[in-house]
Amino acid sequence: MIHNSTIDNQINHRSIRKFKDQKLNAEQLETLYTVFQHTATSMFMQNATLLHITDEAKRAKIRELCNQQYVGAEGDLFIFVVDLYRNQQIRQQLGKDDGRVHMSDLFMQGMDDTLLAWQNVANAVESMGLGYVPLGTINDHPLAMLDVLDLPQLTFPALGMQVGVPDQEPQLKPRLPLQFTTFENDYPRDFQVSDLADYDQLVTTYYDLRDSNRRIDSFTKQISGAKLDSHKIDRDQLPELLHQQGLCLDWQ
Repeated sequence: MIHNSTIDNQINHRSIRKFKDQKLNAEQLETLYTVFQHTATSMFMQNATLLHITDEAKRAKIRELCNQQYVGAEGDLFIFVVDLYRNQQIRQQLGKDDGRVHMSDLFMQGMDDTLLAWQNVANAVESMGLGYVPLGTINDHPLAMLDVLDLPQLTFPALGMQVGVPDQEPQLKPRLPLQFTTFENDYPRDFQVSDLADYDQLVTTYYDLRDSNRRIDSFTKQISGAKLDSHKIDRDQLPELLHQQGLCLDWQ
């Protein structure tokens, strides 16, 4: 296997949830913005926008909705936004109709652009000796979050990122072995849950070492448990939010 600083950073990634009370400086911010700017983009539509949340009141509201104390606390908070509003405005101001901007395929292109940019920025963050944690929780209460962010039509907050100087050294979390996730040409259908016994033991040991007071929890136990059980959550509002934002209007 090839090793270099970039690959080693990627393989040894650990989500950081405790940061030093230190903000990014102007040079670091400019670097992350420029990396964001130069990400690959589908059809050159550039359907992504980056919000740097610095207003303390807004950060506090986002923290409350995410229900995670590190969100918007130490370090810097970023929200990565699927943005079809800008291109709609270009069309309208040049005398054109909205075209396909309300269709699902354009939204998916925007999602691709935004998530590619997110990962590009994440790689840059770690290359500078900083740490980050992904914030999927920005969509735990999507309608309320949209109100806090005050985003225009044709935008969608896809993913957040808390960035800063790490103030912890968490263990490396064991991932599914490659035999279960990487295939050549065809997707095998002979999967057996019993084949994950060794991996389950690794995950259980990881949690046990991380926190001796934590419940012992294997991977298959998590997947077969409450995480995916049928129950109502606010994330079920996501289709409503997308339609409210004028996105994916061909979904019914």
